[in-house]
Amino acid sequence: MAILLAAVVGFSCNTTGSETKTKAESSGKVNTAETTEVFDPTRVSQALYTSTRDEVRQFIENLNQIIKSRDYEAWKACLSNEYFAEISSQKNLQDISAQPAMRTRRIVLRVPEDYFQYVVVPSRADLRVDDIEFIGSNRVKAFTLTTNRAGEEVRLRLYDLEKIGNSWTIIN
Repeated sequence: MAILLAAVVGFSCNTTGSETKTKAESSGKVNTAETTEVFDPTRVSQALYTSTRDEVRQFIENLNQIIKSRDYEAWKACLSNEYFAEISSQKNLQDISAQPAMRTRRIVLRVPEDYFQYVVVPSRADLRVDDIEFIGSNRVKAFTLTTNRAGEEVRLRLYDLEKIGNSWTIIN
């Protein structure tokens, strides 16, 4: 059932593979010099990868506990405002309610808390981070590894995360 409900969630990635930093200003002159530094995920050191993966694992373990305890407000606090608005839209709630897994169980999502109770809690309370992929200097995709019916190892994307200050936030 959890896998079926996870399929209902249908997270999609709306991020790009690079990130830009701008505004290196010259000293006191009217003219402003801009430099552009493009993030290259292939140049992430093993130490940065390992420490970031460990941080993300800790974040997901804490998130799992929040979900298991059905703490809607704490879960909501882990989401970016934009992502919360996206999943809270009436169109999204209606689209998910129309999925066969929801219709079979006669579940109709009316408010974001319904989404949390009927989609997130059953499908996201026991996630495990096995791998991450950098998509920006402060953004990663978190994956779990699983084996499909054919015996092949498959990476399933759990979340897209952004680090703001010292905290990770779910952005998709």
